[in-house]
Amino acid sequence: MADIAPAGHRVTVSLPAGAVEVSADSTVPVDAWATIALAHGAGTGYRHPFLLGFARGMNELGVATVRFNFPYVEAGRRMPGPAAHAVATWAAIGAFASHVGGGVPVWAAGKSYGGRMASMAAAEGVIDPSGLIYLGYPLHPPGDPSKARVAHLPDVVQPQLFVEGTTDPFIDPHAQLEEAVASCQDAAIAWIKGGGHSFEVKGAKRSADAIGEELAGLVATWMRERA
Repeated sequence: MADIAPAGHRVTVSLPAGAVEVSADSTVPVDAWATIALAHGAGTGYRHPFLLGFARGMNELGVATVRFNFPYVEAGRRMPGPAAHAVATWAAIGAFASHVGGGVPVWAAGKSYGGRMASMAAAEGVIDPSGLIYLGYPLHPPGDPSKARVAHLPDVVQPQLFVEGTTDPFIDPHAQLEEAVASCQDAAIAWIKGGGHSFEVKGAKRSADAIGEELAGLVATWMRERA
């Protein structure tokens, strides 16, 4: 169990036009063995129910969590800003998460866009987590596999876990994702049968919060195997 309620923070991010602050929440369980920094998807924010559920599940498994906003969300915009801004945010959050966790290994994770931005930060050497977890990696825009976002993935030296729903239109055809993962230095796919881009399963009525929490177990197991 977590020993504290989520603590609110303001984290400074250095952008080309000057420093900005973004909101973050941290929760640190007793005797945490790892910290996971968790980024939101393109159209949401750091307190989206999916992230809250996933974080709670990780906390119950002894992992400290840091959820945070990207600058465009903090500024009240819905459309993501430049990728460089997201990479800079990951740099700031990586350092902050290491401090919050008290020196335990830090992992980077994100829902869709947030995970892709983490992979770019790792590929550029801006962050050096113990590993990366992508919760629905947006391989390409739905219906347009010609615009695959994969060129940087082989440059990621850390272990990578792609948690993917089998009906997710962002990774159709599956062979394209499998080829991308095979090109990586150390990567694996965890398939969620019947899951869509947010891991919703047709005919199964589950809240986003519950869906997120259910994914924590497989992620924590993968982390333990590489700790």
